[in-house]
Amino acid sequence: MSEHVHACTHPTHHVHDGKAFVAAVEDACRERGLRLTPIRAHVLGLIAEAGQPIKAYDLLDRVRDGKGPGAAAPPTVYRALDFLLANGFIHKLQSVNAFVACHHPSTAQHSVPFLICDSCHAAIELEDLQVVGALRDRALALGFRPRAQTLEVHGTCAQCLASGDAAGEA
Repeated sequence: MSEHVHACTHPTHHVHDGKAFVAAVEDACRERGLRLTPIRAHVLGLIAEAGQPIKAYDLLDRVRDGKGPGAAAPPTVYRALDFLLANGFIHKLQSVNAFVACHHPSTAQHSVPFLICDSCHAAIELEDLQVVGALRDRALALGFRPRAQTLEVHGTCAQCLASGDAAGEA
């Protein structure tokens, strides 16, 4: 089994505009034999275009406000989110209960640490195999069999620090 290695330590690495991101996911779906329905593609596009973590209620509002697929049936948005999460096209940030597009839509679902800025709400996806591996290895050493990892570090991003907009600092 080969490991898929990415140098994902920069917040814009592998980030696409909404249309390009949906196109990349469509390609991944074809390769994996998955079906990206119009509502799934619409929700995915909204997440990618948000540019920062977006909550399910905000997604519902955007779907309802538009004329696109799913406007008349909000439960389909939740089913779309379930599909997108299960197939690794988006990540859920547990601490802020919001969703972000995965930087690597062509890879299977994977665990990644996130740096979340409390000032501008940016979420930086770090694909760091050492951090993920260390957590997994430590859990296994303690006799714990991990199924999933969620590592979220809150603080202030470099851009907010440089502009003096540091949340929670005096």
